[in-house]
Amino acid sequence: MGEVTHEQVNLMLRLYDIRRESVLREARGWYVANFNPASMEDVARQAPMGSKQNAFVRMVLSYWEMAASIVNRGLIDEEFFFENTGEQWAVWERVRPIIGAWRSSYGNPHLFGNLEKHVQRLDAWREQRSPGIGEAMRRMMTQRQQAASKPKRAKRQ
Repeated sequence: MGEVTHEQVNLMLRLYDIRRESVLREARGWYVANFNPASMEDVARQAPMGSKQNAFVRMVLSYWEMAASIVNRGLIDEEFFFENTGEQWAVWERVRPIIGAWRSSYGNPHLFGNLEKHVQRLDAWREQRSPGIGEAMRRMMTQRQQAASKPKRAKRQ
């Protein structure tokens, strides 16, 4: 385990404080509950250009891309960050199936590359500590998405 400095702790707390900002909190809630694209068409449908939902997607992804960049550069001890975060994994999992198409459409092969590299290391760190956790979490996320997409039955009175 690396030496964590007071400066790193303060930066971590600042990143946490930013996550508590009301619009970002709303964006994060919407993203986790509603953004499940399997194609670029899904992105356009779930978060059309100019919509509040599109702003939410951009806000969530840019926040985690920034945080990942900070960790990737060693400004916060990686293990310390991994011990205290996890949302970035779910954020990445939502775009992982479409990242190739998204990068092609923008002509940017590095789009969200900091987040991708960061989550790869997070996956490896988790697997080392708890083998099989990545696949178990993916199954759980798929089950939740399937349950959320089923039509709700009217309550009987």
